[in-house]
Amino acid sequence: MEKLNFLTAGIPLRAKDYKTGFEALSELSLNGLEMEFVHGVRMSDVSKKFLKENKNDFILTAHAPFYINLNSKEEEKVEASIQRIVETAELAEELGGYSITYHAAFYLKEDKETVFKKLVERHKKIFEILDENKKNGKAGNKIWVRPETTGKETQWGDIDEIIELSKIFPNMLPCVDFSHLHARTAGKYNTYDEFANVFEKIGKNLGDVALNNFHAHIAGIDYGDKGEKKHLILEESDFNYKDLLKAFKKFNIKGAIVCESPNIEEDCKLLKDYYDSL
Repeated sequence: MEKLNFLTAGIPLRAKDYKTGFEALSELSLNGLEMEFVHGVRMSDVSKKFLKENKNDFILTAHAPFYINLNSKEEEKVEASIQRIVETAELAEELGGYSITYHAAFYLKEDKETVFKKLVERHKKIFEILDENKKNGKAGNKIWVRPETTGKETQWGDIDEIIELSKIFPNMLPCVDFSHLHARTAGKYNTYDEFANVFEKIGKNLGDVALNNFHAHIAGIDYGDKGEKKHLILEESDFNYKDLLKAFKKFNIKGAIVCESPNIEEDCKLLKDYYDSL
């Protein structure tokens, strides 16, 4: 991408649909939004038509449904998880999307190596389906597919695991949720040096393409010994977003920052204005 873009997680709260959402984004000088497919990959025909007609106006990303666990003990749940990721990629690409993300799995008390091997095989299946789509004229194989860093130790998805998985698949890069990194480690990943280390590690392992096509989530966050509890407004949390944005600027990161605070557009505007002031 050409620059760092600032997106809201979902339609801005002051809006009622994508049309008024785009109007709100314009008023706030924000760059786009993340489509939130919380309970399923569903969208009205009216919304699809509008987004297709206006897809060049803003950056669009998509968050796959939360009912995903590629390490489920039940095969039908694994298959359903694969399908939800595929459907998210298909619809997001159809609408001109840049990137999709999802929480990939839970460990379910299995060791990390065992879970990693399973996720490799299950992502192979995801990309096989998306590649087959290309042959059949369907969308989905030209969009970045991104497992997200997760906020609890019980969830698969620390920064190293996601980098290692991303090395395997050409269309995969990380989605780095910096608030999740902070919560997962009970307060670490909150200094300039720690943020810089993330960018250095990604650049070293995945190259400039990853730094020039970034996808991040930022929010205030409440956490405890077991990790994430809930999102907070940035100024009501201990999350050091200012040093994070300084690291974004220093490393000249390009791509999309998605704000997931409860007051999505206000904190997104706060992030963009502070970044622009640096």
